[in-house]
Amino acid sequence: MRGATIAPSQPLRKASHAVYPPELSVVVPAFNEQGNIGALVDEIAAALRGRLAFEIIVVDDHSSDGSVDELRAAKTRTPELRVLQHLRQSGQSAAIRTGVKAARATWVATLDGDGQNDPADLPRLLATRDAGPPEVKLYAGWRVNRQDSIGKRWASRLANGIRARLLRDATPDTGCGIKLFERAAYLDLPWFDHMHRYLPALMQRAGWKTVSVPVNHRPRAAGRSKYNNLGRALVGIRDLMGVAWLIKRNRLTSVRELE
Repeated sequence: MRGATIAPSQPLRKASHAVYPPELSVVVPAFNEQGNIGALVDEIAAALRGRLAFEIIVVDDHSSDGSVDELRAAKTRTPELRVLQHLRQSGQSAAIRTGVKAARATWVATLDGDGQNDPADLPRLLATRDAGPPEVKLYAGWRVNRQDSIGKRWASRLANGIRARLLRDATPDTGCGIKLFERAAYLDLPWFDHMHRYLPALMQRAGWKTVSVPVNHRPRAAGRSKYNNLGRALVGIRDLMGVAWLIKRNRLTSVRELE
């Protein structure tokens, strides 16, 4: 099986966050997350300081609320924070790619900007990676206790079921925003809008293994979701067929160099 699910409990090694270059880049896409994004930056820093060298990259997708003001304030108290701004709204996948391309670490973690992903789960993902084999390039969060509306949970369950049958990616929750992956492996994947929802299948298509790790999920503290079930379903059907086509047309081969 290419995908796997485990629940690790190993302690994470400690290191100074002053080391450069960073050992981890945390990328957070954000659009109109006033009331969420500043507190999220504080939580990420608190979860990682004293454990390893890290940077936080928030990519603001052309917000029109007070998100940028919160990020300016966060920069004064968080030296690890970098803020990139899209000059026009481009979507979550584009924001993630912007952050990953700017990242200076070999490994990248992502969290949604709404604060529903718990930064306290980052050490668990890192510990799982440290104990895992080198062929695993993606550790995907699995929200075992979703804190969304009933309608959203049912829509997600249906979409995950259809995706799993068609793509066979052995991943129970591909839409969870908290993930840990190798930067180079991610940048080698085919890019398209909404591709962040298909990272396990795309990583497996590239010949890598993926692991699902149970994580916490929290209610929104402020604002509202940027997606609705119908809009997500209509886009998802087209994307799902496209990813299935990519997998079917894939050809992998081993390579050796003559001595």
